[in-house]
Amino acid sequence: METRKVIIVGSGPAGYTAALYASRADLKPLCIEGHEPGGQLTTTTDVENFPGFPEGIMGPELMANMKKQAQRFGTEYLNTHVTDVDLSKRPFKVTCENGNEYLAESLIISTGASAKYLGLPNEKELIGKGVSACATCDGFFYRDRVVHVVGGGDTAMEEAMFLSKFASKVYIIHRRNEFRASKPMQKRVFDNPKIEVLWNTSTEEILFDATGVTGIKVKNTETGEVTERATDGFFLAIGHTPNTSFLKGQITLDDHGFIETSGHYPDTNVAGVFACGDVQDSYYRQAISAAGSGCMAAIRAERFLEDQHA
Repeated sequence: METRKVIIVGSGPAGYTAALYASRADLKPLCIEGHEPGGQLTTTTDVENFPGFPEGIMGPELMANMKKQAQRFGTEYLNTHVTDVDLSKRPFKVTCENGNEYLAESLIISTGASAKYLGLPNEKELIGKGVSACATCDGFFYRDRVVHVVGGGDTAMEEAMFLSKFASKVYIIHRRNEFRASKPMQKRVFDNPKIEVLWNTSTEEILFDATGVTGIKVKNTETGEVTERATDGFFLAIGHTPNTSFLKGQITLDDHGFIETSGHYPDTNVAGVFACGDVQDSYYRQAISAAGSGCMAAIRAERFLEDQHA
């Protein structure tokens, strides 16, 4: 079995940037893209905050360009999913869902994090058409419009505060009568005249037409009363799940399952294993920060391999 200098598990801005830098360093990387090649940006329509595109760019187009750029320098891609890794010794062993195994002197993990959804009908089909899991990405499109945010933690508070810079009105939907968010974050929300909280409320259905989301049906969890509310945007802020289930017990994860890295570096607790993008970043979760961390991971992998062969 051939041993690769570097295998990148995952794609998206982080994985493709790591592949670009690794291939330009003549490391001949193998990028195993996962079930969603290109990551979350492939479900995003207009990307207006990625530098270099003054008129914006479609998410799928941006990812296709990144992939093609790394391919130009020799990156090999596999459109399959990693189910298991053995990090107990080098070379590391990577096992894919089809049973194929690959060996790597170094490993870059960029499997990302998946936004949590409510499981409502048409919810995911309406992403980019009024449904969003990223206020920072999409808030600008809702200037002077009415939006609803689902959640009760710090993420929901942050999303609502950000959206209030653009929207005419922001409603927070929360199924209980008190938030889980920190007190300072709650105070900021309560002090914001543009934000109103719908307590003891759950979302039952998303209403839409050919143009996208037009409203929602909500239920009062105490009385059971169901009402319709008009809205231009429906934002999910109930957290993200890092795609790290295949790593448990082999690498240090935080309490929420995100990979822990060393300070300002992408190094994990296993020498030769690096992490980049949303799988190790629960705070920024932006395409540009993911791409930057992919660059860092590839450079660190290159230096690690140089040290090993010195």
